[in-house]
Amino acid sequence: MNRPRRTDPGRRERILDAVLDLIARDGSAGATYRSVAEAADVPMGSMTYHFPTRDDMLLAAFGRLAEQMQERFDQIMAEPLEGEDPRERVVQLIATHGAGYGRDMVLSAELYALAVRDERYRVLIQSWMERSRASLRRHFSADAAPVIDALHEGLVLHSHISTEPFDVDRVRSAVYRLIEPAPIPPADVPAQETP
Repeated sequence: MNRPRRTDPGRRERILDAVLDLIARDGSAGATYRSVAEAADVPMGSMTYHFPTRDDMLLAAFGRLAEQMQERFDQIMAEPLEGEDPRERVVQLIATHGAGYGRDMVLSAELYALAVRDERYRVLIQSWMERSRASLRRHFSADAAPVIDALHEGLVLHSHISTEPFDVDRVRSAVYRLIEPAPIPPADVPAQETP
């Protein structure tokens, strides 16, 4: 008699979440097949089924992190309110990531360390940066977007490693001093009639 197969449609995502939790707690070295299987409550066979190598597992987990962080980035950089200076969105972005999300900063630091040694992780970070810059280009020039992205990354990193308290006023001052105001789009001009 055939027993029905147990389905677990969220297993892959549960594994990736466990990987990120373990990396946040113990560093990348702490995310082994065995420790992840135990944390995710899945059999060891599921680990190799979903991720043939441990490195495949780490790369997929960091890809999930990048996706989650990019969604938050996009939400904050959504269309500004009428009359709002888009630089305020940059301040909000830095304040949100700088005063919170410490776990994500720890995970990002682990990702950066891997990227220094392994090109696949650099490709992942580059793709993530391109998406962030595309989001910024909704409000700023193509030349300004990479600079703003780097400013964001640097100020967020400093906020998490500094012993000084986070100071949103200092962030606002830096953003307004270093980023040119976004150009005001021209008003709609009615099309001229052709004779």
